[in-house]
Amino acid sequence: MSRPTVSPTGRESRYDTEEIIVSKTDLQGRITYANDVFLRVAGFSEDEIMGQPHNIIRHPDMPHSVFKLLWDTLATGEEIFAYVINMARNGDHYWVFAHVTPSFDASGAITGYHSNRRKPDPQQIEKIQPIYRKLCEIETGAPRLKDGMTAAIEFLQNTLKSQGTTYERFVFSI
Repeated sequence: MSRPTVSPTGRESRYDTEEIIVSKTDLQGRITYANDVFLRVAGFSEDEIMGQPHNIIRHPDMPHSVFKLLWDTLATGEEIFAYVINMARNGDHYWVFAHVTPSFDASGAITGYHSNRRKPDPQQIEKIQPIYRKLCEIETGAPRLKDGMTAAIEFLQNTLKSQGTTYERFVFSI
């Protein structure tokens, strides 16, 4: 199933602060598990979502560079936390604070990825939105997406370094 072209509606797909959105993917990022909260908030049935690329819920306001950072971190076998804006099937959006971890087999090889996502506080979203807008601006200002992602990651790393912090400490400081 390819996702039909959907435009953001500007409406929020709501879920409660105590709910956890859970999904698992294979090594290529195809969904192998989605809990009921994920299905409800994203607006897909289990049959529609299984086997689909996880980026089926990617919102256009989400910087590609943050996902590159996420995938690069996971490839090293490390976990990562990130604020993510997703887009439901109907174009509504929902923010999450994601904790993404690699899954390993008995020999220690990465076999897939597991993500638990909680609803961030509105104040956290207010703090991350201007940063994400700047990263998207840098990305779209480059002639090629790859160059834009590289420039955006460099900007983010330099900004964090100038503030004497790391990405992980920054995410938890918001």
